[in-house]
Amino acid sequence: MIGQPSSFIPRALGVIIILSLLFLGQGYWNATRAPLVRTAQLAIADWPADTPPLRLVLISDVHVAGPDMPPSRLTTIVAQINALEPDLVLIAGDLVSEKMLATHVYNTPEIVAPYAALKARLGVVAVLGNHDHWFDASGFRSQLPRVGVTLLENQAIQRGPLVIGGVDDDYSRHADIAKTYAAMDALTGPRIILTHSPDIVPDLPRPVAAVFAGHTHCGQARFPLLGQPVKVSRYGARFNCGLIDDKGQKVIVGAGLGTSGLWARYGAPPDLWLITLGRS
Repeated sequence: MIGQPSSFIPRALGVIIILSLLFLGQGYWNATRAPLVRTAQLAIADWPADTPPLRLVLISDVHVAGPDMPPSRLTTIVAQINALEPDLVLIAGDLVSEKMLATHVYNTPEIVAPYAALKARLGVVAVLGNHDHWFDASGFRSQLPRVGVTLLENQAIQRGPLVIGGVDDDYSRHADIAKTYAAMDALTGPRIILTHSPDIVPDLPRPVAAVFAGHTHCGQARFPLLGQPVKVSRYGARFNCGLIDDKGQKVIVGAGLGTSGLWARYGAPPDLWLITLGRS
């Protein structure tokens, strides 16, 4: 009887440690699973009548870093994207993660190398995220074109029938919406916007066919009853996740592929979006 109280504490600590390891293990498995392919079809009113629909893939928040997103895992995801046979691939920023708990931080050429294998008839277009600006923005500017990725920084380009405006990252205060709209005004066709943070949406002077973004990770951790502990948008849950109709403005916010902070996900699995754009 005398020895029971003293033996209870080590046993309780052991149970807590085991449960904690199981919890972290489940989160790591969630974070490193193959991304879900979510689909959407967006009808665009001014789509050219003689132009067939386009298949567009959106990825975001790749966050290359060990242990959960080494370049080898990104190479596997690139093959998954190629199997979808997209016409166009959009990358909504945060290519890297310099998280404190990373087991390995890769250099910029290593981070971008897997994108060289992407296959899309109309190419690959990207914007930078806050982590990219903090890590090595100049490096991404020089390295992305070398692997066939067009980087937009408050600029616009034409790809097929689409005018793509790339608004730089709002979270790190690099967004210039007016400059992007001026660049889009010089081109003709249905307009879409690619950006990292969806928080730019309320500031858009005119609606576009769709805004494609990431940044929120769909919370990265969402629990029954407890909900979502962290929201990175100044608008709370307004632009948190998925296909959103915000006062008539279509927005798609991806959950991302990698992680920030802890290399774990709960209730918000990694995903990519396959979106069909067309007249109907």
